[in-house]
Parts: sequence; structure tokens; C-alpha cells
Amino acid sequence: MKKSLFGYGGTIKAIAKSGGWDIYDDKFTAISFDKYGNKLIPSNLFEPNDSKLEITSPGITPKNTLIQKANNLISDYDYFYNKFPFSIWISGTNGKTTTTQMIESLLKDSQAGGNIGLPVATMDETKQFWILETSSFTLHYTKTAKPNIYILLPITPDHISWHGSFEEYEKDKLSVLNRMDERDIAIIPKKYENYPTSAFKIVYENSEDLINYFKFKETNFDEPFRLDEILAKAVYKILYFKEKSLKNFKIDAHKIEEFEDKKNRLWVDDSKATNIDATINAIKKYRNGKIHLILGGDSKGQKLAPLFKELKNYNVTLYLIGKDTPIFEKKAIKYNIDYFVCNTLENSIELIDKNFKNGVALLSPASASLDQFSSYKQRGEKFKQLVSNLS
Repeated sequence: MKKSLFGYGGTIKAIAKSGGWDIYDDKFTAISFDKYGNKLIPSNLFEPNDSKLEITSPGITPKNTLIQKANNLISDYDYFYNKFPFSIWISGTNGKTTTTQMIESLLKDSQAGGNIGLPVATMDETKQFWILETSSFTLHYTKTAKPNIYILLPITPDHISWHGSFEEYEKDKLSVLNRMDERDIAIIPKKYENYPTSAFKIVYENSEDLINYFKFKETNFDEPFRLDEILAKAVYKILYFKEKSLKNFKIDAHKIEEFEDKKNRLWVDDSKATNIDATINAIKKYRNGKIHLILGGDSKGQKLAPLFKELKNYNVTLYLIGKDTPIFEKKAIKYNIDYFVCNTLENSIELIDKNFKNGVALLSPASASLDQFSSYKQRGEKFKQLVSNLS
């Protein structure tokens, strides 16, 4: 019986280095072999009765024919679970990467991976701790693996087109609680305090709840990064019964990253804001002044009404870009919010430059970038480059 891999991205390529796999991908048009001796096969040739094990790239949707046919499907977490050291998983909608990085900076003998950096197939099993940023896609396919500590940030609508509904997205984020036992700890939003699990639950509504619970004496970040900081410090406190500072930690680029142009006007690169909740958190920081907001891209099937209801409370002008511009335009009209159809990032910055007298110019798109860019990072770098070129 054969072992099968679905997709040929980073997660799967890391597993494939061990050799002996049949790898199926829509990009393959004929049977061939890679340098590890794996057989590369067009997806339509997959025969489920000939396969004893299937591992999928997390990004492949449940509606994919390969997924529908598979009889023995697991995640890479499941496959490598027997080599996991003490593991800390971080999930939720926004803040996963920052929280993961903060925890890694606090724990000396640790390594971060999963959805950030290293696939689990390449992680160092001699480390004392693995810190895994864990996507809803991975959780959807994970059947047996579980963390020792689960950090769940607030869950808000995202990846609706992949999961089919917010309820299914939420269900996948919570599914890991089903497998945790009484030796495990879960820090979760208060909304889920009655969710059945054997893990010891610590619930919160906001940063202050956790500050009081853990009796922290110091914080160094404002929201939205304050919650990430407190959750990271909570992990350290659980493990070592004392507090450790994050005052020297630096937030990644493209997350509410402020800079000035040649006219000393304030611009903000928040390209990492790929859903409406992230954008709402960003605009709150600038609520007291005029906001020129670049919005749009691939909205991923999100319900946009909560964002536009929030925008009604601000002095904001929208500059709409990306493939879902018509959807954003309809909402702007419905909620009577000033807007310009720009279609591209270049056009939006050119127009903001003409209109920008005071306040802030903010790229916080509430959308994925792949309709026009290779990643949110490329979108953010292009934004900063275009602004730096303004005369």
C-alpha cells in the first residue's frame, strides 16, 4: 500500500524529503519523479483504495476532490506527533504570529514553527519546547495531535470561503479542546468557557482579565499587541511561576508600522490586516483624527457589515483596491462613507497624496493580498516604496 501526499507546497516538500511518497498535485500534468525519488502524479490519478495514508497541504480545501476521496487523511501534526516535545499551540484570528514570536523570545530552549517559519517536519525534536502557530486549516485536518498549552486568541470571521461558514471556522479552532486532558492548560476567550474539555481552562474577555489573573506588574505594548504580550507572559508564568519582561521585543514589519513621508505626514503599513477584525483594531488607534484608509483585495467571503458599521464612527475616506472593489463600494454607498475607486495600490497612494492635509494614511486592507500581490509582505513593501517615492 502506498503513502500519499496532497499538494506540493512548503509543508509537503518538507515531508517529501524522507522519500517513498506518491505526491498528487493539480499542477502535475504527467507522472514524474523528484530528486528524493517521490512519484509526482496528476491529482485525477489518485486511487484511494491503493493508499494506506494521506497527508494534505493545509491550504487545500475540504471541497477538493483529493480530500473527498481520501480514506486515511491526517495532518502533518498527526504524522509527527510522536516526536513532539512539550508543545504550545497558538491559534485564533489575529495576533497568532506576534504571540508565537513573543513566546519564543521568552523561552530559551524553544523553537517556533507550524504556520510560521518551519514546518513541523523540519523542527528540532531536541528542543524543550515547540511553539506552533496553528491555522484553522491545520486544525481542520488534525485528528489526534494536541498541545500541552493551547493559547486561543479571539475568533472573528475569516477564511469563510475555505470553511464554508463562520460556524465551521469556529468549530475547527475549538476542535483541539476535544483532545486535551486534565494535564493540559487552555487559555481561551470567555465566550467559550462552557466548551467541554478536560483541560484546565483560563478564560478572559480582555487583557485586564489576564493581567489580574496572573498578577502581572508590567506591560510594554498598547492594544492590539498588548493582548499578545499578556498571553505570551502567561505561558512563561505557567511554566516558571514568575514574570518575565518583553520590553525589548520588536513587532514585525507590516503590523501597524508607522513612518513619515518627505512632507512629515504619517503613513501606516498594516498590510498584515487581512480580515475585518484586524482593520477595526487598527483604525481604533487613530480614531481622533482624519483617516485615509486603503481597503480591499480578496475579502475571502467575509461579512463586511461589522467593519462598515464601525467606520461610520470615524472621519474616514476609503480608497478601494483589489478584485473585490465592487463589494466594498456597495458597502460604502450603503453606509454613506466617502470613498474613491482606485483599483490599484499605486492609484490609491497617488490620490491620497493629493488629498492628505492632516491625520493619517493607513493601509489596512481587511483582505488577503493574493489577487494582486504574492503576499501581504510584498503588498506592504510596495506600499512603503510608493510612499517613499512621493515628492
